[in-house]
Amino acid sequence: MAENSHSTEDFRVLSLSIEFLTTLYGLFMIVWAFSISFIAETSSLTSMIPAFIGLPLVFIGIISTIKPTFRKALMHIAVLIGALAFLGGLDFFRSMFSNYYAGLSKLMLLITGFVYVYFCVQSFIFVRRQKKLKSD
Repeated sequence: MAENSHSTEDFRVLSLSIEFLTTLYGLFMIVWAFSISFIAETSSLTSMIPAFIGLPLVFIGIISTIKPTFRKALMHIAVLIGALAFLGGLDFFRSMFSNYYAGLSKLMLLITGFVYVYFCVQSFIFVRRQKKLKSD
């Protein structure tokens, strides 16, 4: 098989492919970072951390949609980035809401990072099962 084309057997979350979900998650994080920075009226670089995490996810989602042959490697990189978001969000428990907007961003990273990694792992399991079914 030269290219892994999308089929109806692809893993879906709310009828979205995992690649499209990756792109949406990355866009959400970028919008979040700019929104929080604007609302909090801060020019702190740390308020842009979600954007720094989201930007590579947007590129990974787009490239894996355009070039399905790179999808497997790119989605493994994406789940690592999602795990970094989750791990970064764990800092929420250290300082809770000493700074309301920073705490809110950390909580967002914690929750969305966990959910995203969960969906990625489910996608990997789904693909593995599909391959096993096709080989039988």
